[in-house]
Amino acid sequence: MKFNRMLPFFWKNDVLYILDQRKLPFERKYYKCLNYKDVVKCIKQMVVRGAPAIGLVGGWAVVLAVKEAKLRKFKLTKFIEDAVNKILSSRPTAYNLFYVVNRLKEFILSNENAGNLYELTLNEMVKIQNENSESLMKLVKFGVELLNKNSVVLTHCNTGALACGDVGTALGIIIEGYKKGKVEHVYVDETRAYLQGAKLTVLELMTAGVPSTMITDNMAAYVIKQKGVDCIIVGADRIAKNGDTANKIGTYNLAILAKYHNIPFYVAAPFSSIDVSIPSGEYIKIEERSDKEVKYINNKLITLKNAKVLHPAFDVTPSELITAIITDCGVYKSPYNFARI
Repeated sequence: MKFNRMLPFFWKNDVLYILDQRKLPFERKYYKCLNYKDVVKCIKQMVVRGAPAIGLVGGWAVVLAVKEAKLRKFKLTKFIEDAVNKILSSRPTAYNLFYVVNRLKEFILSNENAGNLYELTLNEMVKIQNENSESLMKLVKFGVELLNKNSVVLTHCNTGALACGDVGTALGIIIEGYKKGKVEHVYVDETRAYLQGAKLTVLELMTAGVPSTMITDNMAAYVIKQKGVDCIIVGADRIAKNGDTANKIGTYNLAILAKYHNIPFYVAAPFSSIDVSIPSGEYIKIEERSDKEVKYINNKLITLKNAKVLHPAFDVTPSELITAIITDCGVYKSPYNFARI
């Protein structure tokens, strides 16, 4: 089954439509979000994934909140404050969500007396989305320059257009690298518990015509050694001031393997993923998700119903295990000084 380029979300006639990534790769269905609570539900229930995409739909949720406040003649400041708090609590690890939503909140509060506030907020959100596209293109360009010719690459989770709203981060680098002869083959971790690698990354790579092989997460060490993996490229949900990086659970494992096998371990994320307000990864809040996501696959129980499960959605990779962090503002190496280049 082949899909054309998929939009993880789109705005049309004052309504936000979000692609249900849980149904991929076999079905393409969009959720119709009429208000910000619909968007919060989609974020919480993993309809949309990927830090940049979550940030953008969170921004559109704010736009919907302004629309609702205007239509129902609610007191704007209180309604927006309440809406923003609910939106930010939907996925607390993804820093892009905080970046976009707080930026829009400040914009709204500084323009709250404008008669055309909804239109102004809508235009500001379009501006943010355009900035996201431009930043991802810059990031991909920086990342491709780091790759050697005919590289064998391993990646984890999904970091393509579905996760980012445009082109992608780590996967964007990989796909563009293939076009330029710098990537020969890609190994894709299936990425438990939600199988983003199996369901999304494989789909995007096959759609782009990039040679790839899916593996289970616990095959990574074997594949790195036996298949001659040249580098590992992953995304990030939040990066601390010292370079410690939170990403999908299983990323830390790969960084340790890369160190042992002496291959580069790259993190690719827009500059907006960097949270300089926290000194290290110890301050990153790790989201704990429902045990049902581990105990069930395709709605079928795979273990005893009363089995205890630990299910952190993310882990933190120490900065000393990261070869470089690739952003739209340049490539950063330890010791990290995240000033815009």
